[in-house]
Parts: sequence; structure tokens; C-alpha cells
Amino acid sequence: MYSESALLVSGLHLYPERDNPLQEGLLAKVEVYCTVLSEKLRVNPWYLQRMVRRINAQADSFDKMSLAEIVQASREVRRELRGGGFKPQHIAKAFALIRAASHLTVGMRHFESQLIGGLVLLKGMVAEMNTGEGKTLTATLASCTAALAGVPVHIITVNDYLAKRDAESMAPLYASLGLTVGVVQSDMEPQERQVAYRCDVTYCTNKDVVFDYLRDRIVLRNKASPIYLQMKKLYGNDVSFNELLLHGLPFAIVDEVDSVLVDEARTPLIISATVDAGEEIKILEEALNLAQKLELDADFGLIEHGTKVVLHKQGKASIERNAEPLGGLWKGILFREETVSQALSALYLFRKDEHYLMRDGKVQIIDEHTGRVMEDRSWERGLHQLIELKEGCELTNRREPLAKISYQRFFRRYLRLSGMSGTAQEVAGELGSVYGLPVIRVPTHKPSRRLYFPEHVFLTEAHKWQAIIERIAELHRLGQPVMLGTRSVAASEYASQLLRAQGLFHRVLNAKQDSEEAEIVAMAGEIGTITVATSMAGRGTDIKITAEAAALGGLHVILSERYDSKRIDRQLEGRCARLGDPGSFESFLSLQDALVSVNWKGARLEVLKQLINFRILPLRWIGSTVIRGGQRKVEKMHAVIRKSLLVSDNKLAQNLSFSGQQE
Repeated sequence: MYSESALLVSGLHLYPERDNPLQEGLLAKVEVYCTVLSEKLRVNPWYLQRMVRRINAQADSFDKMSLAEIVQASREVRRELRGGGFKPQHIAKAFALIRAASHLTVGMRHFESQLIGGLVLLKGMVAEMNTGEGKTLTATLASCTAALAGVPVHIITVNDYLAKRDAESMAPLYASLGLTVGVVQSDMEPQERQVAYRCDVTYCTNKDVVFDYLRDRIVLRNKASPIYLQMKKLYGNDVSFNELLLHGLPFAIVDEVDSVLVDEARTPLIISATVDAGEEIKILEEALNLAQKLELDADFGLIEHGTKVVLHKQGKASIERNAEPLGGLWKGILFREETVSQALSALYLFRKDEHYLMRDGKVQIIDEHTGRVMEDRSWERGLHQLIELKEGCELTNRREPLAKISYQRFFRRYLRLSGMSGTAQEVAGELGSVYGLPVIRVPTHKPSRRLYFPEHVFLTEAHKWQAIIERIAELHRLGQPVMLGTRSVAASEYASQLLRAQGLFHRVLNAKQDSEEAEIVAMAGEIGTITVATSMAGRGTDIKITAEAAALGGLHVILSERYDSKRIDRQLEGRCARLGDPGSFESFLSLQDALVSVNWKGARLEVLKQLINFRILPLRWIGSTVIRGGQRKVEKMHAVIRKSLLVSDNKLAQNLSFSGQQE
């Protein structure tokens, strides 16, 4: 597990990180499970409440201090933490000091629920806190305490906007305690990144920190041992040491931890170099032509919820026949079948305005978890170029991998890892078994006032959308603010089209408007506002409910289609009724939604519809059951993908270790 002693001495090393990430195997899993369980038993509600009482007992002495006295007191707390470590009395004193400093500098005093969240984070666990409970402020308790103890901290968020916003808003608090704070942005130069990572607390995105780590591995090659780095520093004769971006991996606090460590863990992160496509362009064009001659179902099929192409015997024969005149590489069975399968993926699995959008004549990937554009990212193995060919735009050069790592392997290298999320319980088992992270539920500051309306299920999408627009119009006439959640950019634009047809003014938040997201989300709680959003995961901006809107019932959130994970549904729910505000949630679903086709399609689905038409089966009950079943199946499929990636990652690590190489 994450050793406290190793964490406290991490500042003595030039590049601290775990040399032995959690191992696989039955015995290792049992050991991790037992450790996670014992940690949860130790950090129990009784312990947390006792610590809150100790912090409150210190409040009188710190709350009366001036800012100058706070600065002086921080020096004493720093000495105690560095000399005595994270003992309960030192933690209580540090938290009381940080709370007083926060009140003086940023005008916010930590609630008791936030004190509990901070304790959970400092212990290297996941704090499940409802949306709107103030995770940004909660993180400062753990980050400031660790930084005062001499442990550098990375606070990891899901986008540049949140990293910059949180760093700037909390900067006065850190400064009052004599701590430096840095922020890493995607457009920064290496020298700027070095300065940011050498601060006591660094705010950055998950992708930035992983890619910067991979850049360091490329610089170090096989020279990453602590002894080697110390020797090079002493003799000062290695230029490469000065090129390192990070200052090691001592302590990370991951916001939206389930999104980062679970949802995004299905895809490894790869640093690559541009390679001139040359003759490959011709091959890709030929592959696309061959793929376009194949017929769905007859020559190939789509399996695993439409995420994988499988060639049928007839399709393989057709490819062989049509590729024969091309000669060259097309004579190889494995090459032609894999290349055409990739072309079929470009044609049938990746859809515009859902998986990517066209901007400035280029294909830009949409992050499926946040709905944002992932600039300067590309698919590998020629897939990106095949999609560009499909869209008829200019081809970019292919990229050759230089270094690669999975989220599972990277984050397990931190000496201490913790996280925050409003929806972690559903994946508590995976967070525990893969990362050794117990999940602790943090009580809300105020009781929830969220109302849940009955779920609506329709036979067709047309009927569903008609009902949604009528419901929005009804609420708009009353003046109640409404937020409509959709699965894709295309769905949000379709909803926008329907709303315009009814003369309903609204704002759309999707990958095409991501630069305006802070303004759009911040205004979503005003009276009469209608907001359409593709995904609310990691948006971070508080929805302030005006007094007039609160009197009308607060924000009303409508789910137009269930997402691939129940957690993402809950993230949308969490946009309303925050911090004791009023709010309500309602779902509108149909038997033509994407999740229905996971288990029910073709003749089987038609029979189901007929049984519903003849009232043999109740539409609402059977529809909800079918959609929930499809959602659970997709969740399991994604878990299998993550597990297989982890297994292959471990095998690769063993092979590299055997050969003496790094990533």
C-alpha cells in the first residue's frame, strides 16, 4: 500500500515514485483487498468525527488570528509536520490553520463535511462527495497539509479550464501559508512546465501529467534509478537531468477520480512522432475502397455493443477476390484482413458529431467522457487517416509510438494516491482491487431536497422527443430553469432544432461550444433558462440557483437517454439540488435508444414491441428493465476491456523488465 514514511521522505529523492506498483495474482489481490478493508475499518465514522472535534477544538486560537499571525503560525505547523509526521494532533492543528487562512484569504470557511473529505484524501482514499459539496476547497486541506510536511502535491483535474480556475482561486490561501502553487496548461512550453511542477502544489490535467511523465521516461531511458539520479546531480555532468519536467510522483489528488481512473482507463496513452505517410496513403485509399464493397451482416458484423468489427467467411473471400489485382502487401492474408477491418471501423464505428467533429477542415476527436474536443490527439494504426479519407479532408501524417503507458500503471506509481468524486460507490471494487483505494462516503453539508419524477418510456424516439419538448415548454412557461442532458453532439443539435421550431430560446453546451462552457453552465440556474448539454462530467462550474428560480422548484434536469454507465446518469442528476437547494430530475427513454440494441434487436425487438402494443407487457416496466440491462452489459464489457488492458500492461512490464528496458 501507500507507505506514509515513504511519502514523508519523498522530498529527499530527485524523482520519487513507487518502484513496485501493485502486483497481479490471487495472493496479491487478497492482500490488497485485506489492506483496503482494514484501512476502511480504521478510518471509520467514529475516527473521522473524533478528528473533526479535535480540529474544532483548535479553532478558537486560529480563527482570531490576523493574516500576519497566520503566516507565523504556518511556520510552526510546518516544523511540527516535518519533524513528527502526520500524527493526529499535527493534522488537526494543520486543518484548523488552513480553515482559518481560507476564511481570511478566499472568504470560504470549510464545512465539517469538507473537513471529513480532507481527512479521507490525506489518508490516501477516495472521498465520495455529492456534486456541489465543494471539492475544490476540500482538496486544499490535504494538499496544504502535505505540502507543509514537505511533500509535493499534484491536484489532477479533467481539463485546462478547471486546473487554471482552481489554482488561481486558491492561490491566496497557499500564499498565506508560505506555499507555492503552479498550474500546467496544454499549450505550455517545457520550461514553463518545469517551473509549475517544482511548486509545492501543482494543478494539472490527467493527460498532461501522464504525457509529461512519458517525456521524462524518454529522456531517462534506462537511467531512472534514484542512485543514478543522485550521482548525476552531484557530478552535474548530465544535460538530460535538466530536461526532466516532473519532480517525481509523491502525492496525487485526482478530481473526478472515477472518470479518470476507470472510464478513461480503457485506452493507453501514447507519445508518438510524426512519420511521413508516403506510400501508405495509397494503401489506405485501397483499404477504404475494399471496405465499401462489403455488406453489413452478409460480409461482416458489429459486435460488443457496436464497438468491434468481425469479418465473416463470405467477407474474407470477397476481400481476397477484390484485393488480388492490387498485389504487393495485399497478398498477405493477415495484412489485408486487419487493414480492411480498420477501414470498416472508420466507416461504421466512428460517427461524426458523436466520436469526432469537423473543425477547420480537420477531424478532431471528441472525448466520450466529457464531451469536449481533444485537440492534437489522433487515433493510431491508420484509423485517423482512414476517417479523414472518409470525410474527404486533407490527410495528416501518421504517428509512430515512442512511449506508452496505461492509466492503471501510471497512477499506481504515486507514493500516495487519493481522489474525489460524486459517483464512486459503483466502482469501489475496481478502485480497491486495481489501485488499492478504499472509498469513503462523506455526508452532505445539508440534507438533499432533490425530487425524482417517474420515468417515462416510449416506443419510438419521435414520441420521446415530442414529450421532452412539451415538458420543457411547460416548465418554461412557469419560469423554472431546465437542463436537458444528451448523449452526443448530434443529439444535442437535434434537440436544439426542435426547441427552435417551438420558439424556445436556449443555450447549447457541447464540443462545438466548449469555449463558452463556464458562462453557459453558470447561467443555467437563472429563471426561464433552457440549457442543452452533451455531458456534465467534470464541468466543475457551479450552477447558482437564483431566489426566484428556487421558489419555482429550482433546476429541473431531464435525461433524454441513459449513458453507458449509471454513474454518468448520476453525474447529470447531481447538477440539480446542490448544497440543499431545491431541484428535480426526470428521465425520458425509448425502445429505440442505443442501449436497447445491446440485448434486443431485429425480430426479437419487434416481437417485444408487439407484446407491448397488445398490452401483454407494460411499456414503462419492460422498457426500463431492457435499458437498464443493456447499461449493465456495457458496464461489464468496459470492465473487461480495462482488465485485459491491465493484464497486457503487466505482461509488457515483465518483458521490458526482463530485457532491462523502460516504457
